[in-house]
Amino acid sequence: MGCGTSIAIENQTRPSETAIKAAILIQRWYRRYVAHLEMRRRYTWNIFQSIEYAGEQDQLQLSSFFTFMLDNFTQMNGNGPDLISHLLDSVVDPLTEEVRQLKYEQIMVPESYSGPRLSFPLSVTDTNALLSAFKEEQTLHGKYVLQLLYETKKFLKQMPNVIYLSTSYAKEITICGDLHGRLDDLLLIFYKNGLPSAENPYIFNGDFVDRGKKSTEIIIILFAFVLLYPDHMHLNRGNHEDHIMNLRYGFTREVMQKYKTHGREILQLLQDVFSLLPVATVIDNKVLIVHGGISDKTDLDFLSTVERHKVKSALRLPKRSTDHLTVRSCSRSSSRNRGRNSRSSSRHSSRSRRKKLSKQGSRSSSSSSSSSSSSSMCSPRVSAKNTTRRPPPSPTDMLQVPFLDSFVSLEPPELPREELEWQQVVDILWSDPKHQNGCSPNSFRGGGCYFGPDVTQTLLQKHGLCLLIRSHECKQEGYELCHNGQVITIFSASNYYEEGSNRGAYVKLGPELVPRFFQYQVSRSTRKLTLHQRVRVAEGSALRALKEKLYAHRSELMAAFQQYDIDNTGRISTSEWAQVVESVLRLDLPWRTLRPRLARLGTDGNVEYESCFEDISPGEPIPPVTPNLAETLYRYRTDLEIIFNIIDKDHSGQISIEEFRQTWKLFSSHLGVAVNDQTIDDMARSIDFNKDGSIDFTEFLEAFRVVHKLDVKEQQQG
Repeated sequence: MGCGTSIAIENQTRPSETAIKAAILIQRWYRRYVAHLEMRRRYTWNIFQSIEYAGEQDQLQLSSFFTFMLDNFTQMNGNGPDLISHLLDSVVDPLTEEVRQLKYEQIMVPESYSGPRLSFPLSVTDTNALLSAFKEEQTLHGKYVLQLLYETKKFLKQMPNVIYLSTSYAKEITICGDLHGRLDDLLLIFYKNGLPSAENPYIFNGDFVDRGKKSTEIIIILFAFVLLYPDHMHLNRGNHEDHIMNLRYGFTREVMQKYKTHGREILQLLQDVFSLLPVATVIDNKVLIVHGGISDKTDLDFLSTVERHKVKSALRLPKRSTDHLTVRSCSRSSSRNRGRNSRSSSRHSSRSRRKKLSKQGSRSSSSSSSSSSSSSMCSPRVSAKNTTRRPPPSPTDMLQVPFLDSFVSLEPPELPREELEWQQVVDILWSDPKHQNGCSPNSFRGGGCYFGPDVTQTLLQKHGLCLLIRSHECKQEGYELCHNGQVITIFSASNYYEEGSNRGAYVKLGPELVPRFFQYQVSRSTRKLTLHQRVRVAEGSALRALKEKLYAHRSELMAAFQQYDIDNTGRISTSEWAQVVESVLRLDLPWRTLRPRLARLGTDGNVEYESCFEDISPGEPIPPVTPNLAETLYRYRTDLEIIFNIIDKDHSGQISIEEFRQTWKLFSSHLGVAVNDQTIDDMARSIDFNKDGSIDFTEFLEAFRVVHKLDVKEQQQG
């Protein structure tokens, strides 16, 4: 009997052992599946962030071109100062405050206008009307926008650079990060957390505008609540509250499209309003809130004395501080790449062609680099062929300026007051934290600095603080803690890179100063998607953007690939392929991991490097444009679009052929792009489709838009 019992028990245990083994196998498979998804999610995120920061470096280069343009471009139509002059140089307003206020009041609003009609001082009824109107896609009339900005400017003039608040007057204070024109995120925050009021104070930490399509509506709402609750609604300036940044990232165009009659005046008034925004807020003398970060030179006492209204744009060094300087540029980013390429060459010193590529990569890095110094202190970018290397100046003889990748030699040992103030503002608006100790130039983003835990600790101790809250960086969960919990990054624009790419968040602080985080995601479609589907959508968008980057640098990449491919096989090793792509694009991405998504392997296991460009093709080319020029035009397509939108004052999409010639000559000269006058003239004539002496610039840009072949196939199948 005992034997029979034993057999029965043994038979009962066998199924359970099988089930356990099956569960272990399933668990292993699921862990590998999740790990693979996480890897894809991370490199997707890295692609988005690297391309974003490269775009900011492009903007810094473009700002230098604007200064170059001001110095060389005569007024083209004789009808008064060009818009670019108004946008880049401060304009002395000849009207008194009373006359200007009266002028705005006398603007006629047609009876057909069905939007909100504001009266000043504002009431709760006015802010409710604005919220309701914007939910219904209505536009506030230009008269009320000008009046609102005028009243906001008057109020901000009275505000200090650093705002000091106390939680004793409210249960909690809500801090929000970047919104970037995402009105739905702002409305969701108000829905979840309540509208601003005396009982529900808010701090919005900069970057209200650009990128999104509702920047105008956001600033109208925020400024309205500032006027309604001046003691309980607070705004810090971000690096995008800058009229030069707005030229590239969409806000300028948005204003001009929504307000064709009053757009220019609105933009000029916004220059003043943005420059008057406070740059920091302190809660209970313990928590510092700034948009970007700090540096080892940040001094809150000095920051409180800065004449912030003079810093119209953090991208431009004060002009008076450069008049007496002897400027000598040496690209830090190029030095960084030289060091990187030199290290690479030493690892492969046995192969001479790698040495040759390393040198070429260094040249192309400097020529194709988007980073630049501040507009008034950098040299024009030149082509690789014309680049001559100069040894960097001795660090003991040079003073590093915070923008961006230049050493500048100064005759006097002490900086002018204007430049010291500018440095403080730049560091506050542009800096990012890093895990390593120390403070170094933020060469990846192009502005400000990287600050380590020791820099944070020093500043907090110096001013008796315990916490730094900043924004400026998109985070997948909407917030992130670093520097042993002493730095919090808060980002409030969900779906920033792509639908489902990230959550938004805000943080609340009570009297105990213990942060409480609240996450959300504005989504009409992603709720229905699985994790795998969300990752796939974001990954596809990131890879398309990356392939466009590859196409924009095709000539440089092919020349570098062929340095390795001495037998003209069309194939090189994976390590060689990765080294070339990084030396040209300088995006600091895991190229070996990305290779299967970008290029295929041949039968011998090497990379068929021309397959990088198979999935994309150019639009219909204009006959006089050579392939190399077409690539150049595509690479600087965004910059050209910005410049021509400035010239196209009435936003008709038409500019004169002479304006096209002059601007393109300046732009090509500034970039060192070799285009002769005949080619420019031929291109201008070919773009004048109806031969009326004007150029339809929209059609011109369309000719230099790349097409993703896979997208075309999907559309055809659909």
